[in-house]
Amino acid sequence: MIFKRLTQAHTHVNRRHFLKLSGSLSLSLVAAPSLFIPKAIGNPNIKPQNLLPASQEQDLLLSFYNRHTGESLKKCAFWMKGEYNTTALDEINHLFRDHRTQTTHEIDRNLLHLLHNIQKQLDTNEPFHLISGYRSPKSNKMLNEKSCGVAKNSQHIYGKAADIYVPGRTLKQVQAAAKFLQAGGVGRYSEFVHVDTGRVRYWGKRSDQTGNS
Repeated sequence: MIFKRLTQAHTHVNRRHFLKLSGSLSLSLVAAPSLFIPKAIGNPNIKPQNLLPASQEQDLLLSFYNRHTGESLKKCAFWMKGEYNTTALDEINHLFRDHRTQTTHEIDRNLLHLLHNIQKQLDTNEPFHLISGYRSPKSNKMLNEKSCGVAKNSQHIYGKAADIYVPGRTLKQVQAAAKFLQAGGVGRYSEFVHVDTGRVRYWGKRSDQTGNS
């Protein structure tokens, strides 16, 4: 499989094209493995697991609002100067914790890159409203017994999933942005969109596959 980095101009055109189609410092750093942008994002034959910017020197920032705890993270730079910012990663792990058991888990870094690329596709800097991040096995078992929409072996258990809502964008637009990236599971529900870095699959409104979170 051949990879190459996307140029900023190409990324900008893709974002505009997507929006038209969808309808509308003392920080601890750690080196990252070699990650690349796929040659053709959206190609069903390419299932990217890592979605870095065209320039690895570009800082990547995410903002979150946890609907359950009321906590926020604003412009949290999880990637700085070509390296992961471990201080920011710890903050994200805490915000994504299981609010029922207060347990934390390392959140998949690919999930953060996926969220950042969804943000770019949606052309917004609004914080992601987090409905569900990490889910402990205990919490997942309880939810699975109450709802057929919760998988026994959910990606939430592994810190590889997020249920999100984006202010100013419709659930349909968020769903379309995530599906466009072809980077994992996407499920659209009545109040949020589930995204994960597991195998590529879709469920919910106007999806040709079935599944659950």
